[in-house]
Amino acid sequence: MKMHRSARWLVFAVMMLSLTAASFAQIVVGISVRVAPPALPVYTQPICPGPGHMWTPGYWAWNDDAGYYWVPGTWVVAPVGLLWTPGYWGWSDGVYGWHAGYWGPHIGFYGGVNYGFGYGGVGFAGGEWRGRFFYYNRSVTNITNVTTVYNKTVIVNENHVAFNGGEGGVVARPTHEEERAEHEHHTERLAAQTRHEHMASQNKQNFASENHGRPAIAATAKPGEFKGKGVVAAKSAGAPYKAPAMSPKQARGPSTPAKHASAPANANNKSKPASQPSTPSNKNNTASNKSNGSHPNNMSSNNAQNTAHPNETHAAKASAPPSNSSHPASQPHQSAPKSNPTLNPVAQHQSTPKPAPQQQNGPKAAPKPGKGRQ
Repeated sequence: MKMHRSARWLVFAVMMLSLTAASFAQIVVGISVRVAPPALPVYTQPICPGPGHMWTPGYWAWNDDAGYYWVPGTWVVAPVGLLWTPGYWGWSDGVYGWHAGYWGPHIGFYGGVNYGFGYGGVGFAGGEWRGRFFYYNRSVTNITNVTTVYNKTVIVNENHVAFNGGEGGVVARPTHEEERAEHEHHTERLAAQTRHEHMASQNKQNFASENHGRPAIAATAKPGEFKGKGVVAAKSAGAPYKAPAMSPKQARGPSTPAKHASAPANANNKSKPASQPSTPSNKNNTASNKSNGSHPNNMSSNNAQNTAHPNETHAAKASAPPSNSSHPASQPHQSAPKSNPTLNPVAQHQSTPKPAPQQQNGPKAAPKPGKGRQ
């Protein structure tokens, strides 16, 4: 009996350790959709409000009733020493799944998506921590009232595609550095980021069905502030908008475990599901979207008009800061989708395996023992 009790406690301990390991491995349940998100809009970056703020690029989130909606890029007060890895949409098993962003000491994999302003597809070139102070790379960020700055030219290929893998998606795999970053301790998005996304979902003009990929509120200076001089409208859509051939309820896929970021879903799979309508894609963007710039913590630079936006190729002058310049790694983090709405894992009932039959000593008057049953 003592041995059986010890075995039960051992199994319980292993199960608890497995759950803990799963939290670090970011095996979670995420949103999946049968239609691709629109291309990333083209916009300039609002001026940084002040020291300690970090840029979190805009992204397309999903609503089961109305489809994709734009969450404006914004500046947030960053946790000291941490960097923001943007979330991304990745193709797998006939659907586009959302991989949520997170805070961590290093930048992880974000699908190779060129969000702009330092997030050129690989790493982050917009700034770096030096002790307790964040230093900004003025060649890719819109900085005017901050003194902790430096200049480093970054060149990035033009790409507006908002998802990884599938037909027309970005072809990218995690680097060894990004894979290592995935196993570090992460922190989920800040409360300000959660409120920011929720407020975006309440504004009808943020939905792709209304703005056709060109949102009027493309970026904001502060989270949740969608009015005033800090609001920036999109210059243009990243690609011609194509309305989905199915309703949002039809397009909503099952709630499935998100793939670990170190093994993105079928990045090179060009196949298309039978139910998948034509998805927005940029014919000029089938090549891998990799940054050729340096990796302070691992975009595009100013153009001749001294503006920078997420999906244009720029070569910034090392001495010239941009005048205006787009979803973007301490507590253990789960790469659970942070985008609203999210679905909780569906509990699945499994039949409990019967224990192996055990022979018991019966009373003397009992008949001859047969097979045990419990």
